[in-house]
Amino acid sequence: MGVSPRSTVRIAEDPADREACFAVRKEVFVAEQGVAEDIEYDAYDAVAVHALAVGEDGRPLGTGRLLYGEAAADRTGGDASVGSLGRLAVLRAARGLGVGAALVRAIEEAARARGLTAVDLHAQTQALGFYERLGYTAYGPEFPDAGIPHRAMRRTL
Repeated sequence: MGVSPRSTVRIAEDPADREACFAVRKEVFVAEQGVAEDIEYDAYDAVAVHALAVGEDGRPLGTGRLLYGEAAADRTGGDASVGSLGRLAVLRAARGLGVGAALVRAIEEAARARGLTAVDLHAQTQALGFYERLGYTAYGPEFPDAGIPHRAMRRTL
């Protein structure tokens, strides 16, 4: 699949966009990284703000989600002013084109629009540098999530 560096990111408002988000996650997390499908999708998907990156041709390239309020409480230490960025995934063919950074910024904008002052995330340790370049700071010890080493990170908005 050839991918143009031009992509757009939008909040997934309709069922087709949400299904595209889930398809990207299935390709990246389930097929590529071996995460069990039954833990990839959860009840939070129904209440999350999902962001979708699409190429010029409309094909999905990447996704991510924002949890906030009660849905994010167990990820943010119960701080209602902090959102939780998660499930960030970019298809292999679209990596290195700025899609992931655009998704992070769109999710941060969605957090600001909801009055949040910071965003936490659980980064795969191999992706720490990516998030550090976007202003996130790691805290706490490394921990496993779906059998993959992670670190908690935060960025003040």
